[in-house]
Amino acid sequence: MSRSKAHLVVAGLIGASALGVPAHAADYYKGKTFTIVVGFSPAGGYDRYARNLARYLPDHIPGHPNVIVQNMPGAGSLTSVRYLDLTAPKDGTVMTIFNAGLVTQSIVQPERVGIDFRKLAWVGIVTPDYRVCYGYGPNGISSWDQLMHSKKPFIVGSTGKGSGNYINGATLREVFHAPVKQVLGFPGSAEQRLAIEQGELDGDCGSYSSIPIDWIKKGLVHSFVRFIRDKPLEIPASATFIGDFASSDQQRQLLRVLNGGNEVGRPFIMSKQVPADRLAIVRQAFDETMKDPGFLADMAKEELPVHPLSGAQAEKIVNELAGVPANIVALAKPIYQ
Repeated sequence: MSRSKAHLVVAGLIGASALGVPAHAADYYKGKTFTIVVGFSPAGGYDRYARNLARYLPDHIPGHPNVIVQNMPGAGSLTSVRYLDLTAPKDGTVMTIFNAGLVTQSIVQPERVGIDFRKLAWVGIVTPDYRVCYGYGPNGISSWDQLMHSKKPFIVGSTGKGSGNYINGATLREVFHAPVKQVLGFPGSAEQRLAIEQGELDGDCGSYSSIPIDWIKKGLVHSFVRFIRDKPLEIPASATFIGDFASSDQQRQLLRVLNGGNEVGRPFIMSKQVPADRLAIVRQAFDETMKDPGFLADMAKEELPVHPLSGAQAEKIVNELAGVPANIVALAKPIYQ
């Protein structure tokens, strides 16, 4: 081997080592296709996050694979999670973004979900899920007091039990006895938005970032409650923290369980059968993408928040939620019935 070639090899090995990537795995993804599976139909919030990530992630994976997005709606995104350990390749070329409300449901109803999220590989979280309930249109519900004293039900939609917007709406109904009616079976948020515009639904409970920007600019959205204490600047003060309406410590603990999935927000996961060195590559690429100026500019342009958490931080949150006392879990069960 010539001196110049030897120098290049050594430099490559040093570069891979500095990045925390095993040298033998550094070029694994060259010529590969990497698939990001979205557990919902196109055009919704989860889909937008996945497609923005897909544009920049390959720049940070050694070998620069082709990254594509595949939509796999079903069972409130549970279908896409199950896919990871059923028929998806386990070689580190597939990851999924799903509704984090399933994490809470897996704790409250393990027999229905059938997945222990501690046994999946967490790649990272783009942002916690800043969720609100809002009324739509000039006569839409605009305050907690108005909701609680409404003579007709506040009708909202959902993909199914266990999804984030279902948990939010059911929390209003079951914990606070608010007059809320939920219509299930929507494939995703895009279909729910159409139903809202057509007057079939009165509003929604969901991610603030999923609300169409033009609705907000036109004053059509009236956010009246939020589900995480932290309030980003973009969420209006009218969206009061739901914990402020709790009347006991037990009720506050219950709300913590029901809203725990919001902390996981927009999560990306892989099968734990993926080789550890390839998981490390994808985790690192994800973390680097979260700081990529182009990615951040695109997210800002679409007004999609970025408050990232690493895979290790996500695992910690999930482990803490799994340790919830049994008596509080029992109180949460009616939310899913």
